[in-house]
Amino acid sequence: MDLADIARRFGTPAYVVDEDAVRARCRDYLAALPSVTVAYAGKAFLTQAMASWVAEEGLSLDVCSGGELTLARSVGFPESRIIFHGNAKTPAELRDAVGVGRVVIDNVAEIHRLAALVPVGLRQDVYLRVTPGIEAGGHAAIRTGSEGQKFGIPLTELSDAVGRVLSQPELRLAGLHCHIGSQITSVAPFEEAAKVMVDQLAMVRERFATTVPELDLGGGHGVAYLDDEHGLDLGHFGTAVPKVVAERCRRLRVPEPRLVVEPGRAVVAAAGVTLYRVISVKRQGGRTFVAVDGGMSDNPRPALYGARYSVAVPGRSGEPVTIVGRHCEAGDVIAENVAAGDARPGDLVVVRVTGAYHHAMGSSYNLTCRPPVVAVRGGTARLIVRREEPADLMRRDVGR
Repeated sequence: MDLADIARRFGTPAYVVDEDAVRARCRDYLAALPSVTVAYAGKAFLTQAMASWVAEEGLSLDVCSGGELTLARSVGFPESRIIFHGNAKTPAELRDAVGVGRVVIDNVAEIHRLAALVPVGLRQDVYLRVTPGIEAGGHAAIRTGSEGQKFGIPLTELSDAVGRVLSQPELRLAGLHCHIGSQITSVAPFEEAAKVMVDQLAMVRERFATTVPELDLGGGHGVAYLDDEHGLDLGHFGTAVPKVVAERCRRLRVPEPRLVVEPGRAVVAAAGVTLYRVISVKRQGGRTFVAVDGGMSDNPRPALYGARYSVAVPGRSGEPVTIVGRHCEAGDVIAENVAAGDARPGDLVVVRVTGAYHHAMGSSYNLTCRPPVVAVRGGTARLIVRREEPADLMRRDVGR
């Protein structure tokens, strides 16, 4: 794709997503996991166009808020293929979620709340999210499978939660769920989680004489952000994890469940880039700072997680510089040690692997307008989310 032309046509900052790459990655998952339900984790990046691509490619969709559910429904995403998540679902969200394929119960209080909202004569399929006690993930803030964090039901309380679900005629226990973390690049933690979760299937079968038909192992599949990094080996994952589940089930004499996985970052991250323009170049304290027209409002990940990126200033080279954003924070740094010592105002800056958790986590900090999203398919670029305008920022402000 001609990024310079896209920058001229749509302005900067701008998110650019390769639709062909997204669709190809969806197909990679279905090919690697032919007997597994693949549910795209919408929290990574969700627009009406993205939801449509996912639906057309045959994936299910994991949503985690009323807003994401509303967007999915706006494009006619099949209700039966929606999984609704959230550790603190509001009463309104629970009410709206009734009727989707699966609601993931994160705490025992949700069991009775959800059951009370199901219309007479209907049953809502649910998963119980379990904390398997496994620590994995690229940063402490995204490790979600260990004890002492906010997600899931502890193993010690799972039996009680199962009993509560089974006592509710409005609910059907369709599966157990876990999500051990994000940006995991080794298959081993998923294998360990699979063993723990199959053990819980055996516990439910033994104590309640109930067979749980599905096992959702969540997502967290890591990607390479830098040239010297590697992502999760999907081929290895696709053979190793189902094998572990099958062997553990045979050993414990448990019927093998239908597996579900929820990749988000791994589907869309590498398909995206972010474009900026250089606004100023400043040499201070022995360093060169190249300031651009975006920053932590469109990419908070460096400040939150210390995330690192491959960044280029096309046509420029030389001494290393620090690419910084425009916001009122000293920590608004996009990348260090970028070879662009001869950068000039007006130059294009390209940040790679920004398809996940950039548009999704964007804000209007400093009342800056959020960037547009441009999709490219077959070499043709089109706008799928327009640039925010000052009028958008003022619309909710009701005055004095």
